[in-house]
Order: sequence, then structure tokens, then C-alpha cells
Amino acid sequence: MKQAKKIYFGGSIAGGRQYLEVYQRIVAYLKESGHRVLTEHVVQPDVLELEKAFTPRWIYTRDIEWIEECDCLIAEVSNPSLGVGYEISYALRINKPVLCLYRKGIFLTRMLLGNTSEGIVVKEYENDSQWREILDFFFSSLK
Repeated sequence: MKQAKKIYFGGSIAGGRQYLEVYQRIVAYLKESGHRVLTEHVVQPDVLELEKAFTPRWIYTRDIEWIEECDCLIAEVSNPSLGVGYEISYALRINKPVLCLYRKGIFLTRMLLGNTSEGIVVKEYENDSQWREILDFFFSSLK
């Protein structure tokens, strides 16, 4: 196996949880592959309830620190999310590699599809085996 990475995983929380099961499978695959997922809490069904104990400023600071610490950011972007969009933009601004995965057939924002920034990869998938292949290829291309 290649060297384990510290991963910031992004998925919609406040914007909707209809892809929660996909998030859970992606994070489980990343962990099974030996990587450390800094944002594992994103896949908890009760994450909104859990985060009520923290102020918005505390959550913002924590998440920015994690983005700065991570080796790459992986986001499942099938469900629009202001927070995930912000995380992607911040990661690109500080030169972190970013992989955005989205379900085939989703109308994805042109701000991602049209982004030619160095360091961003946007890929469509139809099933779990496809996103696994995309993840494996993404990791093999990281320095």
C-alpha cells in the first residue's frame, strides 16, 4: 500500500443527508485502505445534534485547522452544500489536492465542473466500484 494519508472528507450536513450511506461507505473504504479520516464525524447520522455543543466559530476554526493539516480533501458533492463548497475553495487556495465525487445524473454546479485550477479533480460515478477505482487512481497520482 502507498503511504497512508490524512484526509479531510467533505459531505453535506446542514444542506441535506440523502447521501449519508454513500458517505459512510466512502469513509469506511478510506479507513480500510489505511488512511486517517480527520472528519469522520461527517458520517454520523446524528452529527447535527452532536455539533450543537460547539459554537459556529469553534467548528470553523477546527475545520480550517483540519484542512491545513490534511494531505488532501475528498468531497462527495452530489448534494449541494455551502460548507463543502467553502472547504473545497479553501483547500485549493492553500494548494491541497482535492477530489470531488458526484453521482451520475446529478446536475452539478458549473463552478466545480468548469474549474481548471491546478489540484482539483471532479469525477462522476455510477456505483461503489467506480468511486473506489477513482479514489485508488487519485491516491496513486498524489506525490
